[in-house]
Amino acid sequence: MAIPASKEQLLAAIDEEYARLQRELDRVPSHAAREPVLPGHVRGTMMSPADLVAYLIGWNQQVLRWHESRAAGQPGEFPAADASWSDLGALAQRFYREREGESWAALRAHLDDVERGIVELVSARTDEELYGSPWYRTWTLGRMISLNTSSPYRNASGRIRRWLRAL
Repeated sequence: MAIPASKEQLLAAIDEEYARLQRELDRVPSHAAREPVLPGHVRGTMMSPADLVAYLIGWNQQVLRWHESRAAGQPGEFPAADASWSDLGALAQRFYREREGESWAALRAHLDDVERGIVELVSARTDEELYGSPWYRTWTLGRMISLNTSSPYRNASGRIRRWLRAL
């Protein structure tokens, strides 16, 4: 799928990639959800499917936090509080730890909730608000949303699919 350049394309990309991700996650045996079977977001580490879902939740929540901060007239913390763009692996591991006690079902439900929040955010914006001007550095709001939702959904689907094929 091409990089979204309009609200309609962004919503379609989120919907398509999230549906694909859900189909793959539905195939994960619940007994294996916490097994470290996938390459982690830090070189040389492994993560579980549950960690991968926690990672997606974390980034989706970051997008919502960025928007809330901006709406409140605050600059926001990019990429996140106490994190830097040069060490996103540490942020990924923080996202894993934040959800390490949650069940597979709870993680899946939480991902559904935060994805709905993203769709509501996008749906409430115009093309101009999403793509008309830089929102963070040179990136538009729509591109920042895409980079942290539909693109990671696609990546996560592929990771899960490759692992399931190898079983």
